[in-house]
Amino acid sequence: MSETLRETALRLDSEDPLAKRRELFALDAAVYLDGNSLGALPAHVPARMADVITREWGALRIRSWDESGWWTAPERTGDRIAPLVGAAPGQIVVGDSTSVNVFKAVVAAARLAGEERDEILVDATTFPTDGYIAESAARMTGRRIVPVAPAEVAGAVGPRTAAALVNHVDFRTGRLHDLPGITAAVRAAGALAVWDLCHSAGALPVGLDTHGVDLAVGCTYKYLNGGPGSPAYLYVAERHQGVFDSPLPGWNSHADPFGMTPGYAAADGAARGRVGTPDILSMLALESALDVWDGVAIEDVRAKSLALTDFFLECVRGYVPDGVVESLTPAAHAERGSQVALRCDAAPAVMAELIARGVVGDLRRPDVLRFGFTPLYVGFADAERAARVLAEVVTDLGVAA
Repeated sequence: MSETLRETALRLDSEDPLAKRRELFALDAAVYLDGNSLGALPAHVPARMADVITREWGALRIRSWDESGWWTAPERTGDRIAPLVGAAPGQIVVGDSTSVNVFKAVVAAARLAGEERDEILVDATTFPTDGYIAESAARMTGRRIVPVAPAEVAGAVGPRTAAALVNHVDFRTGRLHDLPGITAAVRAAGALAVWDLCHSAGALPVGLDTHGVDLAVGCTYKYLNGGPGSPAYLYVAERHQGVFDSPLPGWNSHADPFGMTPGYAAADGAARGRVGTPDILSMLALESALDVWDGVAIEDVRAKSLALTDFFLECVRGYVPDGVVESLTPAAHAERGSQVALRCDAAPAVMAELIARGVVGDLRRPDVLRFGFTPLYVGFADAERAARVLAEVVTDLGVAA
């Protein structure tokens, strides 16, 4: 069994059209399966950042806002992300954190919906920060929060719903939620659909424009490989841009930012989502990191992601004793993101030992092992090795079924 799976892994790697992409990343001998938390470093980014620091900042200094294009970086980088999430140019602006962008999006959605709509539906399984931010947005706008499981959103929306905030992929289990169906149901009820794409952008097709999403947010340091703390992004569908009312009207989103007038007049287009001075070092690192996507079709990434996670689960079944781990990730491709979550009674000790042996995943307490598969640099041999080492660890630690 062991040799058969290893041979299969080598064959699949030899047939992989994305295999050469691995050379674009700075990787060591470890199996890195935590790109769903922090993507690997694209190998060319350090040289780009050295130029930004020594020439653009060190030599040009303030001139770089114009001469080096710093001022336009938020929209320019947004247009680089747009094709990865199925958006036309001019609808994504990069800046701030995911949390700040969730706040902008939820408050703006509530304002767009009208005062008679007094409920905000929130994914009951959401990443905690989204819930915290939504609660604050609800207080600010005089709405109330209604927690709803994603599968139940379509039946829960109604004439009182202002907006629904849903995660595209569950951060614990890797379950992929029905963005087209949920969006259609929310919009049919007269509400706005707001999506968190943190665990899907860069791993699978999203189709923001095709499916009529109203607003969306996402981070860039996971599958987009933008670096630790790299700025997030905000998508505002073109049909809403003229009336998008941000709760954070900073000088960067002013129609005449250097006019320094006391009254606020919003800029046109996606620039309305800007707030204050952008973090240029992180912004330009992200912009450079996005070069690894040149010539890559997101459909090919999705095909490899599904093949990788299928193969990893096959290897787990082949190597790990029955009953020691349980997959929480749906088997159906239509319901799976790009990670595999395994429930294990001794998860903290198991993950610590996996990392010590060169297989880097992560943990969600109390008992979930998470393995993220980033198709641009993870191969089938990585998946086979990870499952094989997992079997060795649970056996050595005496983890019982």
